[in-house]
Amino acid sequence: MLSTLRDAWRIPDLRKKIIFTLLMLFIYRLGSFISVPYIDTAILAQYIQDGGMLGFYDIFAGGNFSNFTIFAMSITPYINASIIMNLLTFAIPALERLSKEGEEGRKKLAQYTRYLTVILALVQALGMTLTFQQIMTEKTWFTITLAILTITAGTAFLMWLGEQITENGIGNGISLIIFVSIISRLPFALKGLWEYVQVGTLNIFSLILFFLFALLVIVVVIAVQEGQRRIPVQYSKRVVGRKMYGGQSTHIPLKVNMSGVIPVIFASSITMFPATLANFFPNSGVANWIVKYFGWGTTVTTILYISLIIAFTFFYTAITFNPIEIANNLKKNGGFIPGIRPGRPTTDYINKSVTKLTLFGGIFLAAVATIPIILGNIMNVNLQFGGTSLLIVVGVAIESIKQLESQMMMRHYNGFLK
Repeated sequence: MLSTLRDAWRIPDLRKKIIFTLLMLFIYRLGSFISVPYIDTAILAQYIQDGGMLGFYDIFAGGNFSNFTIFAMSITPYINASIIMNLLTFAIPALERLSKEGEEGRKKLAQYTRYLTVILALVQALGMTLTFQQIMTEKTWFTITLAILTITAGTAFLMWLGEQITENGIGNGISLIIFVSIISRLPFALKGLWEYVQVGTLNIFSLILFFLFALLVIVVVIAVQEGQRRIPVQYSKRVVGRKMYGGQSTHIPLKVNMSGVIPVIFASSITMFPATLANFFPNSGVANWIVKYFGWGTTVTTILYISLIIAFTFFYTAITFNPIEIANNLKKNGGFIPGIRPGRPTTDYINKSVTKLTLFGGIFLAAVATIPIILGNIMNVNLQFGGTSLLIVVGVAIESIKQLESQMMMRHYNGFLK
């Protein structure tokens, strides 16, 4: 990884992209120190100090929620808007046609996602501000409106920042913002683990086992992300004029985990929503019931979390990988899978292979994300920085390095052609 970064730094275009990405992420972290006016964060800290769903949400927000900064809602409204738009694309024929219109169609869908993000951000900001009126030093319509508009604008700015990184920098901007948010909370997570040791909840041996488990997760995630199944492809020989073409052997590389960490991010966002919303109403009986049964680490939430991860793994793979298109391209170019007839049988074979890999990938993501939750419940320890955080951090790092490597190869290839 370090050699890739070093080599990329030597290429002027990539160096500019790296600097731009780092600058955008620095601006994000700089904004994390700008608090919303008229807010007493000391009172808010009492809601989060016991961990639970709000504590888990604060990790994804990079501490912006506990400090009630302009980025208090983080990028969550954008993630929710993306999920809704992806689902609507399958449900509404007009949106489905739009998604198939190439670049222009994708631009329109992206614009709709932005509009929906702002609407969701306004609703969430309204609920958050009205619920936490007790943490405001001054309760007037002006201060409440100011808080709502400030954190809504903060989310809109983060959305813009993420898109700028994606278009002009390295990696997926939204994923990198979440990556930086989680990394920024790592020192606090380590401090929390050490406090468990000091009070006797954890012993040194358990702490060492935790770090060994984290190291194992990192190694396994890298292995699975890099793993692939290669379906052999043979091209038939054909004569054009006096030259013979084809007769070559190649393969179709199918990644073990095609969806990356997107299912984990989506599933986390949805799983957090009910209990996070309920935490805003501490005096409500219904809200307390939701927190009890849908709080982070409960049996119901864990089962829901596993189900959503697997479901989103299949969903995201379905919208990014098209076996029919691959089978048709093979047929047009005279390619075939040995022992499989071209056309529908090839499509079925590829689809069956992808389904098996997707099921394994979904179960793997769910296992890594939930095992630390189960262990935390057994040991009576709140492991907020657990499998989910590790999956996102490692997954985003790998995807960013892969994109950097592909851009390096493209530039070397262009240089060769010149």
